[in-house]
Amino acid sequence: MFNDKVVVVTGAGSGIGRELALQFCEAGAQLALSDINREGLEQTLASLRGKHGKTARAYVLDVSSSEAVLAHADEVKRDFGSVHYVINNAGATVFGTVAHTTIEEYEWQLGINMWGVLYGTKAFLPQMLEQREGTIVNISSVFGLLGFPTQSAYNMSKFAVRGLTEALWSELEGTGVRAVCVHPGGIKTNIDKAGRLCAAATEADRQFAENSGKLLKTPPAECAADIIRGLRKGHKRILTGHRSTTMFWLARFFPNSYPRLLRMFA
Repeated sequence: MFNDKVVVVTGAGSGIGRELALQFCEAGAQLALSDINREGLEQTLASLRGKHGKTARAYVLDVSSSEAVLAHADEVKRDFGSVHYVINNAGATVFGTVAHTTIEEYEWQLGINMWGVLYGTKAFLPQMLEQREGTIVNISSVFGLLGFPTQSAYNMSKFAVRGLTEALWSELEGTGVRAVCVHPGGIKTNIDKAGRLCAAATEADRQFAENSGKLLKTPPAECAADIIRGLRKGHKRILTGHRSTTMFWLARFFPNSYPRLLRMFA
């Protein structure tokens, strides 16, 4: 299914993105890997050397820039000729209550997690529609299923990713192109360390951030394997990681009262 297919992965310098690169490589894919962190990207490339002899290219990319992402799509077409899978994976977080988080902090968060996914979708979708083949994989979160305290900016971005992807489900019918929404639960990546506490964070904000970090238990390799398995099975929604199924059903069965139930996790 993935042999000789061109797979674009953003945020490939660490965590889920790096593991996706490794596992797609094992499956025979050609890889266009990007990250804003050059050092992490080079480490990912180094880990791929000698595996199946497939092509893997690295691109330093700021996904919050529409110009940069559009130019990246042109680079991939120039270097590979086509694209078959786009994994909009790059992400970050900011911890803080709505009252304590500034507009600038919201803009930083949404620029990466929301606009970055839209830019990636818009940049590569025309190629896929033209060739009548391709899959857009957007990484949402369990926090795209329910709201979590001190994570309003992250919630906004991940709910938006979910809404965009679910709209594509209908719009892409009959085009040969698919859209997939992934909802990772507690994946043990460095997002909690790379994330920011809002500048005006209180001790309560810090405590919530620390408790959120304790939920990160599932290895990224397991998450990547679940995503690839879900793609093989043709799933439109992929749940993966610690508490992901629990959060999904909480939101479905207790849409108005789940905030009380979240106290057991917070």
